Amino acid sequence: MVTPTSLSLIITLQDGTRRIYPLTSSRVTLGRAADNDLAYPEDSVLSRRHLLIEREEGEWYASDLGSKNGTLYNGERLTKRTRLVSGDRLNAGRVTLQYHDPSHAMEQTVMFVHDDFESTMGGHSVVTTLDRLVGSSGSSIEQALSTGMITGASRIQALMEAGRELAGHRPLAELFEVILDLAMKSVGGRRGMLATSEDGRLTVRALRGEGLRVSETVRDRVLNQRASLLVDDARADESLRASSTLAGQEVKSLIAVPLQTKDDVIGLIYIDSNDLRRTFTAEDLNMLTVMANVAAIHIEHARLIEVEQTERVLSKEIEQAAEIQRNLLPREAPKMGALDVAGVSIPCRSVGGDYFDFLRLAGNRLGVIVGDVAGKGMSAALLMSSLQARVQVLSEDTEDVAQFLTRLNRSVSSTCPENRFITFFIAVLDSVTGDFTYANAGHNPPYILRSDGSLESLTGGGPVMGVLKHMQYESFRGSLEHGDMLVLYSDGATEAVACDGEEFGESRFEEALKQAAGLSADEVLGLLQQRLEQFMGIAASHDDLTLVAVRRV
Repeated sequence: MVTPTSLSLIITLQDGTRRIYPLTSSRVTLGRAADNDLAYPEDSVLSRRHLLIEREEGEWYASDLGSKNGTLYNGERLTKRTRLVSGDRLNAGRVTLQYHDPSHAMEQTVMFVHDDFESTMGGHSVVTTLDRLVGSSGSSIEQALSTGMITGASRIQALMEAGRELAGHRPLAELFEVILDLAMKSVGGRRGMLATSEDGRLTVRALRGEGLRVSETVRDRVLNQRASLLVDDARADESLRASSTLAGQEVKSLIAVPLQTKDDVIGLIYIDSNDLRRTFTAEDLNMLTVMANVAAIHIEHARLIEVEQTERVLSKEIEQAAEIQRNLLPREAPKMGALDVAGVSIPCRSVGGDYFDFLRLAGNRLGVIVGDVAGKGMSAALLMSSLQARVQVLSEDTEDVAQFLTRLNRSVSSTCPENRFITFFIAVLDSVTGDFTYANAGHNPPYILRSDGSLESLTGGGPVMGVLKHMQYESFRGSLEHGDMLVLYSDGATEAVACDGEEFGESRFEEALKQAAGLSADEVLGLLQQRLEQFMGIAASHDDLTLVAVRRV
């Protein structure tokens, strides 16, 4: 029977008839009744509704539906809802179901078992290394052939065929299959496996044959010592016959070689045979060692191509996310009576967690907002987008900025991750009188730059948002006279770092502000950015930067 390539149930009836049932829906029932997905009315052992197999959150589960004769799960009675793993068997009546998940099937088929194989390696074993065959300066098929250690027309032809087959560009999944087929064809093996090492864990990528049991000692020696191993006749050596792994599988000879690039071992190829007429030879071992080296180089190359493709897709998605985020921020400053308004936000990455906004409110009032989500990058940007949406929903009622901030914090706290928080400042200004009220949730205290160049700090406020859900915030009052300016900023300004590690700091920020007295809102923001750029020099920015200025003219 051909192994299915999709998520399926392999159904076997009492007469030996088999078929594959693809799991394309989320629910499958089995029983005697005709309305079951799998109906077997002639099977008197089955109940009318006997067994349920269903999907939940990407996993499949089996449940007996209170059947009279019960269901067996891997030989034991199924008493509760049980998650299925590839290879699991269910027996209901005279029907056998085997769950097949191709993404895990290979790992279930191969077992790595403890077997003191190394201590039994006698006269029928050969060990070699890639360096011994081609030297430590690198390798190629031509270089390997030039050493004279690989001879015979069939082996030379196999290496040349491998070079041709692996020269093109193939997806990784296809490349693994091709490599194993080439390796098995070149030495005539019965069963074979190609596995790669990922974060210290060996993952089977291609498999031929069933019931592979590979000695852990073989695996570890190939991976850790970069050794190629050959057992040419396990049955002829009394000590090797004692190996439970070899004897239990009737293995006559085996080869295990590392998938080795110049510097790293990225996996292994294992092939065995029970053919009494032919055993693997040292020349086979030499050829397969070189072939595995060439294959490893192509695997790494294919991986790099896939990484580059993934990065291109990710880069495009980030660009789109950055554009969406830019559209969430004000495209231009509002013009309201005697208020001169400007704002700018510069993420240190493509997207960021800083947020500012202007709210046109009834009664010639202007709401000015600055927020800063802890963290940077995409996660901070998602929280920033959520914050912006909540502000828009609540912005209808800003008569009391303390109550506004209290409701906003309650909403944010319900979904804010434990390791995140948000600083937030809101001020509502009367564009005619210059009077304003404000509330602060842990944000940097804004400044009032008076027309005479003096500075005042708005120090009133409460804790950050997203931590204390039932926090009650307070509101505070202030006023802008003619020529005064309210300046809001995120900590990306005061915590900007120069090449020597020194921070810009509040004192430099205040000094730059004092020099900006009399300038327009746009000019003030330009001057602050210029001072920051001069201070940082070629140092990269490590935090988002947001600046907002409101001047009463």
